[in-house]
Amino acid sequence: MGLRFRKSIKILPGVKLNLSKSGVSVSLGGKGLHANIGTSGRLTGTASLKGTGLSYSKSINLKKLAKEKLGDKGKETKEAKEKAVAAQAAASAKETEIAENRQIVEEYEALIEGIKGVHKVSDPAIDWNKVANDPASSTQLKELAGKVLSGDPESYLTVVAESHPFDDLLEYGSGFEVGTDSGEYIEVEFLVKSEEVVPTETYSLLASGKLSEKPMAALTRANLILDYVCSTVLRVASDSFALLPVKRVIVHATDSRLNPATGHNEEITILSASIERSKLEALNLAMVDPSDAMSNFTVNLDYKKTTGFAPVQRLEDETYERIF
Repeated sequence: MGLRFRKSIKILPGVKLNLSKSGVSVSLGGKGLHANIGTSGRLTGTASLKGTGLSYSKSINLKKLAKEKLGDKGKETKEAKEKAVAAQAAASAKETEIAENRQIVEEYEALIEGIKGVHKVSDPAIDWNKVANDPASSTQLKELAGKVLSGDPESYLTVVAESHPFDDLLEYGSGFEVGTDSGEYIEVEFLVKSEEVVPTETYSLLASGKLSEKPMAALTRANLILDYVCSTVLRVASDSFALLPVKRVIVHATDSRLNPATGHNEEITILSASIERSKLEALNLAMVDPSDAMSNFTVNLDYKKTTGFAPVQRLEDETYERIF
């Protein structure tokens, strides 16, 4: 028969400290309902009905339960952190998207303003008298200045060929050609690039920050093309006057159109304007509407809001021969 040792010490009412060979435990409660907690962390609860001999016991490992609870809490903390990181990433992506959309709209609006405002910037004027009398000018340059001041047509073409005055307009037109046989004027022809320059879509920023992209209304685009062509005509004239001491500039704007009779694209003149220096210099180019400004000059233009440009005849003048 083995020796067993067990001793109970009452600590508080209903609380006993149990000492035995297997270790130390604490008992709570009394007859009918009590619990025992051992050093292993196991909690055993017992409920009995007095006088029946019936009882029910259930054990729970408190250490394991605590570990599971802490693990669940750690898992919840990790998930919360992941959700916070995901939310922050989503917010950052949204801010980036809005910034990118805003930039697209700003660039679009700048493009539209640029198309309608080609005429608002022009090359600085050359003072040929100053060039001719400047000691720093080379002999060759002084000779050229003298010819320009005398109205020599060949010197005009030399200046144009060497200075390339319309290179900065190549994004708005192409194939600039210059000709003259008089000291009074020069004649400039250029091919408009409306299909390349004028957009077919409109862009705006919604209140949500989303980008709205819609086809540009046909009437809106037709009016924009008109402003673009007229603005470029004014700019060509301004740069020509800045470069040479001529009294007027004849500008022909051409476009490439499909001829249904031949099935080929053909160049047609859509605007022909005679721009006088005195009349152009009287305008406040920073404020004028380019298409409205055409009323100040002799212009051949057939434009309808519903159909756009129609072919026109180039201006004829008895004072000069045809160059093109």
